Amino acid sequence: MEQFRDMSSRLSELGYRLTPQRIMILSAIENSDSHISAEEIYLQVRARYPHMNISTVYRTLELLSELGLVTETDMGDGRVRYHSIGKGHHHHLVCQKCGEIVDIEESMLSPLCDEIGQRYDFKVNMKHVAFFGLCSKCRE
Repeated sequence: MEQFRDMSSRLSELGYRLTPQRIMILSAIENSDSHISAEEIYLQVRARYPHMNISTVYRTLELLSELGLVTETDMGDGRVRYHSIGKGHHHHLVCQKCGEIVDIEESMLSPLCDEIGQRYDFKVNMKHVAFFGLCSKCRE
């Protein structure tokens, strides 16, 4: 709930109105146990607010992403998924066969980021990254 207040406060501070639609979208993101797609948000919000339009969801997610309040991750299923920045950075291992997703800690990628920075003089933005491959069950 604190992250919800942080995101809504940040929107207000930047001069954006807290419309009922935006509040419901923020709530759907915060209440999700995992990353959530625009379509999943739309279905949740539409159940409570039948006049919701999917374009409102997309525009709101674009705004939240531009403001750095959510991250976008492509999990390889053809849909971008969103995650509140307040829930912390982590990365994912995605099985290309069964679709299992395993979260990995950001610290595991720090050496890679450091090496890229040194070798290529490039600062990597590692907000959310997904690695694709096969889990142990699917390799058998």
